[in-house]
This record gives sequence, C-alpha cells and structure tokens, in this order.
Amino acid sequence: MNDLQGRICVVTGGTSGIGESSAAALARRGAEVAIVCRSAARGEATQQAIESAAGRPCVKLFQADFERLADVRRVAEELAGSLPRVDVLLNNAGVTMLSRSETPDGYETTFAVNHLAPFLLTNLLMPKLLAQPGARIVNVASHAHRFAWFDLDDLHSRKRYSSLRVYGGSKLANILFTNELASRIGERDLRVWSVHPGAVATRLGANNGALAKILLPVLALFFKTPDQGAATSIHLCADESIGAKNGTYFADLKPVALSGRATDADLARRLWTESEKLVGLEAGTGSIWR
Repeated sequence: MNDLQGRICVVTGGTSGIGESSAAALARRGAEVAIVCRSAARGEATQQAIESAAGRPCVKLFQADFERLADVRRVAEELAGSLPRVDVLLNNAGVTMLSRSETPDGYETTFAVNHLAPFLLTNLLMPKLLAQPGARIVNVASHAHRFAWFDLDDLHSRKRYSSLRVYGGSKLANILFTNELASRIGERDLRVWSVHPGAVATRLGANNGALAKILLPVLALFFKTPDQGAATSIHLCADESIGAKNGTYFADLKPVALSGRATDADLARRLWTESEKLVGLEAGTGSIWR
C-alpha cells in the first residue's frame, strides 16, 4: 500500500472494532486521522494508543452522537472548518438494536445511525472531498444486505420490526447510497466504494443489554478480528492501484457481486430523495447536487 503522508483521513466510529483498527492502520501509513466518536473518554484513550504506536501526534478528535442529526451537522461544520483537506472519508460507524427504538429526531435508531447520519455527513463534506483530486469515500456495508429489504413508506419500521431485517436494510441502504452517489459523481475525480468487512468481533451490539453481553463473547470465537475485518477498508482507503469503477462492492480485498435489490437504480434514486427530505437537504442546503 502507498504512503499516506500528507493525507487526511476522516474515520467515523473510530474508537473501537473495525474503526479503531482502520484509524490505527491509516496512521501507521503516515496519514493524519480525524476520528469522529461518540464518547470523549474512549476517543482520548484511542488517540493516545494510536499516537503512541505511530510515534507522533497524528489524531484529531471530533465528538458527535449520530443519533442526532444536529450533531452530524455540527461535526461536519467542525471538520470542514478545521481540516485543511479531506482525502478519505471512511463511513464506518454503526449500530444494531435488538429491539426497536427511536432517536431524538423521531427516526428508527438503526436506520438513522447507519444510513441517515453518513448520508448527511458525506453530503456536507462533499465540497471538501471534491477539492482533493482522487479523494475517496468508503462506506462500510455488509453481506447482511442480501437478506434485507425495506419499505420506502415505512423506513422507520413502525409497522413491523425485526432486528436482523432492519440492520440488513440499513446495510442495503449503505450500498444503494454508494451506487447513487457514484452515478451523481459522474466524471468528477472522486472515488466511492462499499465494503463488507466480514463477521467481526466488535462492540456493534454492546448497547443491547445483558443478553448481548453474554452472547457476543461466545460468537466472537467464530468471528474475524477487528484488524482482519478492517483490511479491505484500509485497502480501499490507501491503495493507489485500485482500478474498480465507482460503486463497486468489495469483500476480502476483491470486488464481489451484489444482491438484486442492491443494484436497483430506481430504488437507489428514490431512497436518496427520501433521505434528503429526512435529513433536511430537500431545499438544496449543503448539497452539491442541485
């Protein structure tokens, strides 16, 4: 992989699991890393660990709760205002919920955190990304999209709720977002791909109480390590030799096929339009696509 000295990489959810491993690997390759995290305490611990391993100050922390779209807007403004450039945006942050819950904005939590937050953040950082020729957006999705669907009339799962279906639906949304973004980018010098990290032992479901705390350590015995799960994300962030077209979906360092739903261009366009409305971009505020 190529040297990243002088590059600035933004990593969301960078204080645990795949995100932390990705941030550390990018720092080892010479990048400056901006970590967007929910917990200041975890952020500071991660910053100290990464900088100690890298042997230099190379991490900036930005705090935001992705359950709150106002936080996403604020952190996007802070990133754009304080970073001289953005070469890579790694949309890694995510949650999975065993039972249905809503964000303070009134949206289903998994869909809001996993899709709406990165959708908004990416749009708001787009001018910064387009200013850097060859900049990259990497969206962490999942093979869980293969057994998922969602109803555009019930994106917040008020009619019915299944944890696996909703999580898979949010990952399907990540891929549809990637595909529609690729279409809108056109001939601009900007790369966007999505990635399946594999089944990874992370804190993804750590907010789900006692049952998750019992099951996750057992299931983790069969999972990839965070470093293994981060490998493809790091490859897409750093390797200059990638020739895959925009919108390509990767797993284990190579392009892989998508489900039929994930290639539905009309569904991707409709999801984009609905997402714009939900995050408040419908009037074109902060969007380059108008």
